[in-house]
Amino acid sequence: MADVMNLRSRLTRKPIVVAPGVYDAFTALVAEQSGFRTLYVSGAAISYTRLGRPDIGLVAMTEVAETVALIRDRVASPLIVDADTGHGNALNVGRTVRTFERAGANAIQLEDQTFPKRCGHLADKSLIPATEMAGKIAAAVDARRFCETLIIARTDAVAVEGFERAIERARLYAQAGADVLFVEALRTQEQLAAVAAALGTLRPLIANMVEGGRTPLAAAAELERLGFSLVIFPGGIVRVLARTMQEFYARLAVDGTTAGLRDRMLDFEAINALVGTPEMLDAGKRYAPVPASTTVPA
Repeated sequence: MADVMNLRSRLTRKPIVVAPGVYDAFTALVAEQSGFRTLYVSGAAISYTRLGRPDIGLVAMTEVAETVALIRDRVASPLIVDADTGHGNALNVGRTVRTFERAGANAIQLEDQTFPKRCGHLADKSLIPATEMAGKIAAAVDARRFCETLIIARTDAVAVEGFERAIERARLYAQAGADVLFVEALRTQEQLAAVAAALGTLRPLIANMVEGGRTPLAAAAELERLGFSLVIFPGGIVRVLARTMQEFYARLAVDGTTAGLRDRMLDFEAINALVGTPEMLDAGKRYAPVPASTTVPA
């Protein structure tokens, strides 16, 4: 449980934690190899890549759990897992928390939207009552096996009920036991600062940077200065890969070869080095059958 405890304590210290979005073991591996020590398992990114569909509540709880388990099998970094609405009511939330925790989650994020939910930066969201969400947070806290597992409460109230009501909801969720607070889809730099001023001494705060989303992009250093403890970049990797894939497939369709793209890709040896093929083959030799002796007993 060292990684879990490290995440809880790490959020109380500077510098701000930067958690890139990942959606499978491969993206998690590359992110960890790039130096990141906390990863954000994005529900939107899983929906985009696993289903080829938008982030509107289509991914099943079991599909997220399977994804988390595969990521945990490959990397040691703490995992913050997007659990959407908890996949149901308070009882469902309890099962979701237990399942995600067993799969390897170190922090579990729950939001106060109705079901089916929408990406936090889409329009026309709707919310459950604040008291119902507080009950779901309490259920999550009660369900976790380890007290070090963080429960993150996200509110989408800014777009539905207004800024002041979002602050009230966040305070209520903290009272219900949330370890970290997340006010989603803030619209201005002033709102970012106001959230930090209102809630920063209550719990560690998350900022969400979505390229082209509702919240103005800010660098990690600026968010730290405002009072945030954690910044996530959940879907950036998917947007980069989608653009790259469009260019790759378009070029291949025209050229009929990848020769003109070789300088933009890892070659066969490099990709095997990245995923650890030589090390695994060497490890496998330890379990290879020992050749039978050809010496005939006297």
